[in-house]
Amino acid sequence: MRIILIGNYPPDRQESMERFAQMLDTGFCKAGVSAEIWRPAVIFGIGGGTMNMGVRKWLGYVDKWIIFPLVLRWRLRQKALAEPNVRFHICDHSNAPYLPHLDRHRSSITCHDVLAIRGGLGYADAYVSASRFGKLLQKWILHHLRRVERLAAVSHFTLRQLTDLGAPNTVDQSVRWHVIHNALNDEFEPMDVSECETVLHQASLVSSVPFILHVGSGLPRKNRGLLLEMVYMLGGRWSGNIYFAGEGPDKEILARIEALGLRERVRFIVKPSHSTLVALYSRCEAFIFPSYSEGFGWPVIEAQACGAPVIASNIEPMPEVSGGAALHADPSDPEAFGEALLILKNLSTRALLVQKGVDNSRRFEPSHMIQAYLNLCGLTPS
Repeated sequence: MRIILIGNYPPDRQESMERFAQMLDTGFCKAGVSAEIWRPAVIFGIGGGTMNMGVRKWLGYVDKWIIFPLVLRWRLRQKALAEPNVRFHICDHSNAPYLPHLDRHRSSITCHDVLAIRGGLGYADAYVSASRFGKLLQKWILHHLRRVERLAAVSHFTLRQLTDLGAPNTVDQSVRWHVIHNALNDEFEPMDVSECETVLHQASLVSSVPFILHVGSGLPRKNRGLLLEMVYMLGGRWSGNIYFAGEGPDKEILARIEALGLRERVRFIVKPSHSTLVALYSRCEAFIFPSYSEGFGWPVIEAQACGAPVIASNIEPMPEVSGGAALHADPSDPEAFGEALLILKNLSTRALLVQKGVDNSRRFEPSHMIQAYLNLCGLTPS
């Protein structure tokens, strides 16, 4: 058995999608299936990906949407790739336009979210904007998603949103479209206190002062500002710090930090190492995830696996992913998040939530996900 994984264009630096592709590649190989990743080669888009602006963006599109489809068609002329035991899986739904260049009966795709698609169609609750060309691109992607025979959505919420957009319109969803939750894409487990202190000290972070943690980008839908408003509203009832791990600050959040007088209590950890991230999860007073829109929400289960109590949005799919092992609140209500944080001062409540979170994280073992993908692709390893 053999599976070809279609990955993303390297200059786009879509780190989460690269981790997902690598996780599938490793998992299939461990299961006894020969796997490899094909990606669009960088030919014209040297020096930048399609996330950039101007000429570089369009040169990247040439690599992605003109050169790579020709390469796919040329490769598929090889006799070995025409065998029925060879399957193709597109790791990112944004690459759905590659589907017509593959054998549809031997191909599948993962839909991680429909945020950009819904944003392109004008849905304000996606919290994703789109240019005129972006709207056309998202309609093109949706057009091909509607026609795929085998699809994995990473949450029931994402699958519902996709079907609400009129997909699928040519296949039986109950047979070929499934929910396959993402798995933990690295080793996440509670780190010993002394090791945490060492790791955080090496990263020039203070572990002796309680802190709450947010992990993610600075996109508006990630709602990082809520942590600032929440801590400000708590006043003297909570005197810890705020750590943002992921992207650095933008002008707006820096201005808000100054306006609220929180400069000395906020720290940004840009692209932390894996060990630093695990230490942050393991040592934080609480992991706060007030996102307005997600397709899955990886940080929720990462935090739970490391023994952090989680306070997340009450908007789906966060409750689905947390498995009820988190406190949930309205992402537009910083006071509700603050009250949830104060609840965790009760040690028995905190311990129970942490244990439930650790138990929930076990649902997301990579082996479970890989078996589901083997079934989706119709692969039975020897």
